[in-house]
Amino acid sequence: MRNSKLGARGLRRALALTLTTLVAPAALFAACSAAPEEAGDACELDGDPCPVGTICQANADGDTICKLELGGACDPQAEEDLCEDGSECSTDREGASTCGIPEGGACAPELDDPHCAGDNVCAELASGGHACYPPVLVRGRVFDAETDDGIAGGHVLGLDDQATAITDIAVSGADGAYELDLPVARNDDGTPIDVIFTLRASAQDYQTFPSGIRTSLPIQTSEATRPDNDVGYVIQLPLTDISLIALPEDQQGQPSISGTVLAGDLSAGVLVVAEGGADALSAISDASGAYTIFNVPGGGYTVSGYAAGVALEAAEANVEGAPVTGVDLTQADIALGSISGSVQIVNAPGGAATSVVLVVESTFDDTFVRGEVPRGLRTPLSGPPDVDGGFVIADVPPGRYVVLAAFENDGLVRDPDPNIAGTQILHVEMPSPGVEIAAEDSFKVTEALTIISPGADDPEPVSGNPTFMWVDDSSEDFYSIVVYDSFGNLVWEDQDVPSVSGGDVSVSYAGPALEKGMYYQFRATSFRSPGGNVGPIATTEDLRGVFYAE
Repeated sequence: MRNSKLGARGLRRALALTLTTLVAPAALFAACSAAPEEAGDACELDGDPCPVGTICQANADGDTICKLELGGACDPQAEEDLCEDGSECSTDREGASTCGIPEGGACAPELDDPHCAGDNVCAELASGGHACYPPVLVRGRVFDAETDDGIAGGHVLGLDDQATAITDIAVSGADGAYELDLPVARNDDGTPIDVIFTLRASAQDYQTFPSGIRTSLPIQTSEATRPDNDVGYVIQLPLTDISLIALPEDQQGQPSISGTVLAGDLSAGVLVVAEGGADALSAISDASGAYTIFNVPGGGYTVSGYAAGVALEAAEANVEGAPVTGVDLTQADIALGSISGSVQIVNAPGGAATSVVLVVESTFDDTFVRGEVPRGLRTPLSGPPDVDGGFVIADVPPGRYVVLAAFENDGLVRDPDPNIAGTQILHVEMPSPGVEIAAEDSFKVTEALTIISPGADDPEPVSGNPTFMWVDDSSEDFYSIVVYDSFGNLVWEDQDVPSVSGGDVSVSYAGPALEKGMYYQFRATSFRSPGGNVGPIATTEDLRGVFYAE
């Protein structure tokens, strides 16, 4: 029969099928193992692929296994570290265990996550490149100046010597404690290079620090130590503990305005000012451009941003009792201008030089003769004062400014005699588009009266009724002295302090009892009265003579 007979070709085919059926399972089992399913499984470099998130690499014994890629979750208690070559399994402060680049390993800061091991950060090296090293942490406490109680919800920001924000905002906990991650370049051994920074703090129902008579003193990263069992280099000093002064009760309980400066690489360190109420209120944007202005009374406000090199579109905010969020400031296509002028230094030590700054006019305080200086709107930008003649401040955005010379502690002050040309405070407006504005009159500055105590250099604690001392002017007929509190309230004055003949001037405070935790400043002025025409000669430094009651 046809179906019972096979040709030679058909016979060979049937035999082949029979043999394959009999031997196929055993042959396949011998030829390859099961495909790898998880980290640690054996793998072949050119064979079956490892599961997603792993890579086939040799281990210490030379066997090829599937290893976890950078950033992958791992088990630090496992007998074998299954992280890919060049990484290790470590646990961060949040308790997450991942594969990361070990301390000292090269990293790429342009990545969203450089995957440094544990809490290490991808730090810039002073010698070039980047490597994973422990963070530099600024730790301190925000507390009430009167009660010493911790302040919860305070915002703390780190600024460089150009008043540019170099950190994001740290929020203080229930006990007032905060921690700032300070980005700073490293030496090749991971230690931070020596740079100077300052701190700014603000909180609901408290006066912002620094403001009024209070200044933020410089802190050096060389103060960092690396405690045992800590996650990084730590800077914790008396200067990192920040006392805030409570606002008067009728100014407490006010909402806030918050948003983000959207200007790319120029978003950090922008002075943000809300104008519309009785006083202008301000904040500085952090490294990501975020800002919050606390203690804003109800009403309509125009929110503007100021910094050298960038113009921003103003935004409107209507405050009606609840916090206002999302008030973002976007970059504007507006030309920038410059402000120029000259400084004349008279009756001062030889070789004296000063600095010039621009203050946003709405933040200017007539009592303290100071205000908020935006990032980069000063000359010189860094280093010691060097202006002894002409000056130029460039890249100025539109706005109204007050031009101040000899504002910083340089041994000089603006000549206080209003009857002499060049001694008046100069207000200027930078229009849009930007143009160059030349100050019509030169600034006259003179030598300051030297303060002995209290507050010759830094704010100084006092108890009871302090004694104010300064160096004699030598050509005066009499002095006046005034004492202001941190809010600009006149606390006490004596307008007829007798002259002295050589030696130092000493005056005892005779005003009301000083409030614990409140900051004060005394200012002395020398007067001359030739022919009955009374005129001031010199005053003490703008930023010195500050003290606080214990």
